[in-house]
Amino acid sequence: MARNRGWQEFTPDQAPQLQQRPATPPPPGQQQVRVQRSSRGRGGKTVTIITGLTLPSEQLNTLAKALKVATGTGGSVQGDTIVLQGDRVTAVLEQLARRGVQAKRSGG
Repeated sequence: MARNRGWQEFTPDQAPQLQQRPATPPPPGQQQVRVQRSSRGRGGKTVTIITGLTLPSEQLNTLAKALKVATGTGGSVQGDTIVLQGDRVTAVLEQLARRGVQAKRSGG
């Protein structure tokens, strides 16, 4: 405990180091990609949510556009999640498999 400076758990030389995220994402076959159908918080409208993709934002936007064209629906990228309109889980799983991404169905 430092005096006259308030309480400190660690001195600067003992501070825990933050884990650095790897510079390159794992290959598509090693990512834990999940595809689920959800309507929670969307006024009863059903959407397909794709999570677990560790891609740079440009590649994520490109993949989202390709999935929207392939499934014929609208959608968006929200952070590291792709949200597509409608229940398109099977079509998305097929499209991801064609691109070499091993994805699993999540939820009910």
